[in-house]
Amino acid sequence: IMGKIEPLNPLEVLRFPGIMDEQQTQDDDELKQVSELFQRALDSLVQMRQREGDELARIVEEKLAELQAITGQVREAVPVISQRLKERLSEKLAELQVDVDAGRLEQELVYQAQKSDVTEELDRLATHIEEVRSALADKNSVGRRLDFLMQELNREANTLSSKATLASTTIQAVELKVIIEQMREQIQNIE
Repeated sequence: IMGKIEPLNPLEVLRFPGIMDEQQTQDDDELKQVSELFQRALDSLVQMRQREGDELARIVEEKLAELQAITGQVREAVPVISQRLKERLSEKLAELQVDVDAGRLEQELVYQAQKSDVTEELDRLATHIEEVRSALADKNSVGRRLDFLMQELNREANTLSSKATLASTTIQAVELKVIIEQMREQIQNIE
């Protein structure tokens, strides 16, 4: 009766006598040379990663400056937004040729101004921009923190967009989102 035949393990074949010559070379010069080459390769890798990190930080910093410029433009337009809102409401009332209680009109204007006020979002965007800069200056692993900050920046840009009452503000909010997405793509390469 034949026994059970099991598949041959290739590693077991290597253990058969005469298959492998087990000479051990303990030439100190060779070991030293291999060790030095390995260390140089590691040093080169670390230097390359540092250069790449510096370049990514530079790119993200440029994008942050763009975000800051756009949020500055929107901040300057905040009084114009309120004034334009008041003018539009007055125009609509004039078209309807309706007599309106001045107190009620003022209440409506205040309500609309609060609803379209983007100051809070601009303040949070400024805070998040500074947090990104702070994270970039940190020498520890900050990839997850930066990723989280990109989500927060995007959230504020979305809210800004939803509150926008001027076409220019809507366009600026879209520009913010594009820049944030470009930064997010770069940040995916940061540990």
